[in-house]
Amino acid sequence: MKVFLVLAALLAAVSALPIEERVNGENGWFIPKLDGSFEWMDMQDAEDLMANGAQMEGRISTNAVNFYLYTKSNPTAGKEIKAKSGSVEDSHFNKDHGTRFVIHGWTQKYTDDMNTRITKAWLSKGDYNVIVVDWARARSVDYASSVLAVPGAGGKVGEMIKYLHDSHGLDYDSLEVIGHSLGAHVAGYAGKTVGDQRVHTIVGLDPALPLFSYDKPSKRLSTDDAHYVESIQTNGGKLGFLKPIGKGAFYPNGGKSQPGCGLDATGSCSHGRSVLYYAEAVTEDNFGSIKCHDYEDAVAKNCGSTYSSVRMGAITNAYMVDGDFYVPVNSEAPFGKIE
Repeated sequence: MKVFLVLAALLAAVSALPIEERVNGENGWFIPKLDGSFEWMDMQDAEDLMANGAQMEGRISTNAVNFYLYTKSNPTAGKEIKAKSGSVEDSHFNKDHGTRFVIHGWTQKYTDDMNTRITKAWLSKGDYNVIVVDWARARSVDYASSVLAVPGAGGKVGEMIKYLHDSHGLDYDSLEVIGHSLGAHVAGYAGKTVGDQRVHTIVGLDPALPLFSYDKPSKRLSTDDAHYVESIQTNGGKLGFLKPIGKGAFYPNGGKSQPGCGLDATGSCSHGRSVLYYAEAVTEDNFGSIKCHDYEDAVAKNCGSTYSSVRMGAITNAYMVDGDFYVPVNSEAPFGKIE
């Protein structure tokens, strides 16, 4: 309880930075709240918050992480698996099939829409082990408390990946870890835990911006966390990063806001579109892209009109993609556009 009281007290601190000087992710953050509003926190206040919280994080053991396996044999009823031989042997896990770990973000749980959409998408494409991660601290009332739990949750995901590889033959080369928002950073820490870029692919779906710094890649999802990291950035500068996170960084509609989301004051619609786009990309492979000189051109939609051979979310991207891409999208499904 003490950690939550300290976090609440620090979050209540009045910012010293004038409103007109606040730049989200550069000199502080707009921290999301459960009611959809935001609270500004200066950079130094945020760093103090995270440092104090991290000191207490090790004293509490409430970072429960559970794993639910879905396969073509059990496509809608997840089988909980643990890092024990009997548990995995009694499931439908098959080392000869590709494996997908799916990790939700803040306030969510494993049965939520994000996970079911991506699970259904992959199982529609063939035989896969889809392992949906449920990390309980994502449901903390305070966003900051969930952020503090990200390294520990990611470490547990990484340990599970290593266990399945060492004890049950999971093939790193056919492994993909997909995370949305805070879950993208959990995926990053999972890759760091496995180490040596042995995780083949991580896909970050609009990786969360609040309380994460672009210039501190060791404390967020970064390109070094897997052989290939792809980011699909849909609410950049608000709930998600605007600067490129992945080796392949994709900017649907310029990466800030998405068509069909209206005013989207909280950013939640555009933030969530990354999930819808990715699930559609898995099933339809229909998101054409335009190669950009840099991310600023992608945001400005100043990359010309010539489609590249690269499709956002394609499984082959790990072998051919490096750079920033503008992705034209529709305002409703099907969202993808191809030349």
